[in-house]
Amino acid sequence: MPELPDLQVFSTNLTRVLKGKKLKTINIRNAKKLKTPARTLKRALEGRVLGEVVRDGKELHFLFKDGTVLGLHLMLRGKLSWFKERNDQKFTIAEMIFDKADSLAISDYQGQAALTLNPEVKDGIDALSKQANFRLLKNKLSKSKAAVKNVLLDQKFIRGIGNAYADEILWEAGISPFSSSNKIPDEKIKALDKSIKAVLTKAEKTIRKNHPDIITGEVRDFLAVHNSKRETTPRGERILVDESGSRRTYYTAEQTLFQ
Repeated sequence: MPELPDLQVFSTNLTRVLKGKKLKTINIRNAKKLKTPARTLKRALEGRVLGEVVRDGKELHFLFKDGTVLGLHLMLRGKLSWFKERNDQKFTIAEMIFDKADSLAISDYQGQAALTLNPEVKDGIDALSKQANFRLLKNKLSKSKAAVKNVLLDQKFIRGIGNAYADEILWEAGISPFSSSNKIPDEKIKALDKSIKAVLTKAEKTIRKNHPDIITGEVRDFLAVHNSKRETTPRGERILVDESGSRRTYYTAEQTLFQ
């Protein structure tokens, strides 16, 4: 699943191509995940001029100049592809055909990518927001016995962090992902606060540099710990993998476990 740094780059690249362009047609090919009838969606969007595309948590929001918003969550396997006259993507969810610009196909072989017209404002604080700070983390962690990684993945708390970057953030902060949240001392919460911003912004810069035109997929080959192609971190620590539960957790024995 694309996470915050990937989506930051996607939004910039989509805006660069589509800003100021009129959406002539949106064709819904798979309406399974639509919360709004396809006919209503078409009426609301067709003929509107796109202002920009922004990231909102783990979603992309297409902001049209009249105030209409189309939200897109790519879920696990959704992808975006440019096309001109013909869309060759299998498992297409929707096609967005713009005037005087390449058209955009949204596809997902699992059929889970979701489009939402005028999505509701979510409760969680964005991970790159100034509000995502030591005070917020301290308040949340001190009241929870849950593993700290699970807290970071809670989108109702902090939005935008997924499985891979939770591991990177905790490794950078020197905190075991299995630590009890309410046992983590203030000095380590401060380290966690710094790590969130540092890891996410550095990753965005790396993706933008190495894949300047990317609008789909997930770039993970540069990650220090959550990386199946590495056996050790850049500091020489052996990478351990925990496969209990529904997700893999990458970590090292050097990360402090607070219990």
